[in-house]
Amino acid sequence: MPGPTPDVDGDDAPDDAPDDGVRIDMISGARMEGLTGMEKIRLILDGVRDGNIVILEEGLSPDEESKLIEVTMTEISPDDFTGIEIETYPKAEAGDQSFLDKLMGRESTQKLTVIGPANRIETLHKDENLISTLVSRK
Repeated sequence: MPGPTPDVDGDDAPDDAPDDGVRIDMISGARMEGLTGMEKIRLILDGVRDGNIVILEEGLSPDEESKLIEVTMTEISPDDFTGIEIETYPKAEAGDQSFLDKLMGRESTQKLTVIGPANRIETLHKDENLISTLVSRK
């Protein structure tokens, strides 16, 4: 029976070891649905602290987004974690909100949100249909 295949590129790292690339975590609305606000924030910040770009299918509420920024500010350290960049755009126009949401003054969380480490992500362009971002490898 043949043994393991030798690593032909000379790299002894296992197949699942991170490389120079950029990891993108795309988190579905269903995954976030059952989480509390702080659980969502922890999930996001843990990914970003690892150097990943996090994309949320449905975004955060304005309160959750404020709390994310607040928690991020307390965790910033010059040598370890430089903070986050966050860009959001609505997937639906305000006219698509339900009557009850409008009446109660609730904002829809149906929006795509991109969050990444401040030292790796730079927004080049943003409009109502596009977020263009440059992501460095470190």
